[in-house]
Amino acid sequence: MKEQINVGIIGLGTVGTGALKVLVDNKDEISRKVGCPVEVIKVADLDIVTERPVVFDKSILTTDVSRVLDNPDVDIVIETIGGVKPAKDFILRAMRNGKHVVCANKELIAKEGSDLLGTACENGVDFFFEGAVGGGIPVIRPLKVCLAANKIQEVMGIVNGTTNYILTKMSTEGRDFADVLKEAQAAGYAEADPTADVEGYDAKYKLAILASIAFTSRVNVNEIYSEGITKIAAQDICYARELGYVIKLLAIAKRNGDQIEARVHPTLIPTTHPLASVNDVYNAIYVRGDFVQDVMFYGRGAGSHPTGSAVAGDVVDIARNINHGCNGRIPCTCFDRREIRSMDLVGTRYYMRLLVADQPGVLASIAQAFGDNSVSIASMVQKDMYGDKAEIVMVTHRVVEKNFRKAIETIGHLSTVAKVSNWLRVEE
Repeated sequence: MKEQINVGIIGLGTVGTGALKVLVDNKDEISRKVGCPVEVIKVADLDIVTERPVVFDKSILTTDVSRVLDNPDVDIVIETIGGVKPAKDFILRAMRNGKHVVCANKELIAKEGSDLLGTACENGVDFFFEGAVGGGIPVIRPLKVCLAANKIQEVMGIVNGTTNYILTKMSTEGRDFADVLKEAQAAGYAEADPTADVEGYDAKYKLAILASIAFTSRVNVNEIYSEGITKIAAQDICYARELGYVIKLLAIAKRNGDQIEARVHPTLIPTTHPLASVNDVYNAIYVRGDFVQDVMFYGRGAGSHPTGSAVAGDVVDIARNINHGCNGRIPCTCFDRREIRSMDLVGTRYYMRLLVADQPGVLASIAQAFGDNSVSIASMVQKDMYGDKAEIVMVTHRVVEKNFRKAIETIGHLSTVAKVSNWLRVEE
């Protein structure tokens, strides 16, 4: 057992500051749980002048990253700078110097996780990344440890707080996307450039990580189908509610025989579904295993304190491993090679909203287009009138995506259809 375990931090932004604050403020509690003091002895950042909301010894600050990476006294390195480069190079360098690493960088892990985990194994060090998915929600460790005896069948979750906040506001206040986005930016829930969130890229990175762990197979982030929430209108949310659904941006991964379904898109889910009541900036991840059945992890999915908590938790676990000589006990488990199922072959139900001419024969021509492509209509209702045009809302039975897309393309070219206003997938 070591007399003291030393930590170095690279990046003192939102997450780095949160991790530092947890490790400093809860120092005594952490020391008792580890069995010896855990001290942050060096912090590297380009900005060592700006004040952070944490009280600590400023003498540990440096702009020279090598004073963390190459410091023989540092046992654990926390990387919180984000992005792929130079973060990957810093982590590899730390590992080759025999240092254990904690990372909350979802993009890096989704794109380069295989190399990082392989290097950790080669050098006999731990590489933990609980904070990369779900902020303060513990889900990586439960999948790797608590649920390890299960064959995971499905992982589905709300993993982006920005989009969930926007959709919640649209639902409760009947407002349009653009209006709520501006409010979210003003409140600090959305970035000045919100593309990564509202187009689903952030959720896609997180799903790649979750699916790789859940299905013991490396999931290439570039093979995950993704859509954002920019096309969601207030009418869609209103009509979904009338049909007994809510709209959420979901990250969905399912075991489908020897293949994996992996997709991110706005989805109608029943109001009775556990994820339906997850609102505002909260995240939730729903997991189904063959023996455990259904479990759900819920909490704040981002922010300095929640993500800092997850990062500090990884530090505690690694520190315990160091003291008990058992580092490397949770290796990479991506030992299978499962193909990602083409989105064309994925089967779901669909919601659609059409603007059509208010005249006889319109519905027959639409039904014909669906029938020709093996699409069965489950329900249909006429909504508002816009001059001589009627708004029609339909929900289909389960159908493969390529058939539905063909039907929608045909319908969009009908002379009696003014506009295919929107269509969304439905998960039961």
